[in-house]
Amino acid sequence: VCFSAMGTSQTQEARNAAALAQLRSLAGDWEGTLEWTGARTGTGKMNATYYQTGNGSAVVENLTVNGVPSMTSVYHLDGADLRMTHYCDAQNQPRLKASQIDVAKGILNFEFVDATNLRSPDAPHVYGLEMRLLGADHITVTFLFEAGGKQSREFIDLKRVGRKASA
Repeated sequence: VCFSAMGTSQTQEARNAAALAQLRSLAGDWEGTLEWTGARTGTGKMNATYYQTGNGSAVVENLTVNGVPSMTSVYHLDGADLRMTHYCDAQNQPRLKASQIDVAKGILNFEFVDATNLRSPDAPHVYGLEMRLLGADHITVTFLFEAGGKQSREFIDLKRVGRKASA
């Protein structure tokens, strides 16, 4: 049983490290669109910049809506876990943990752990994230958002800029 648990932990750690490596490959500039559905609706243009920090131990995602800096997320390992802290436009900082990773299919899902500066449980906040790495030059990011007990999805479709797209 002990060896089995160690093997599972090592497998999870390797999968999370591979997912962080995939996130590192996003370094550069991206552009695309956003669409809100659910309790909140709307569309717009989105730009993103990804870069490494902390000697490659973290990946920073800066999102800009219609030219205005909006949100920043930082992805990093915490032991065997892949974590993300989201510095939200709602002025709180949800912390999420990877709940599903399929490196081969480019699937990264995160679920809510807790948040700093969340004034109440009903205050607007991100409670989940679905990232799809569709190719070297195409990704989608969907923020799962809740406010006052009502849920929304912010779907972001991004393509890499500055080099010929391959996807």
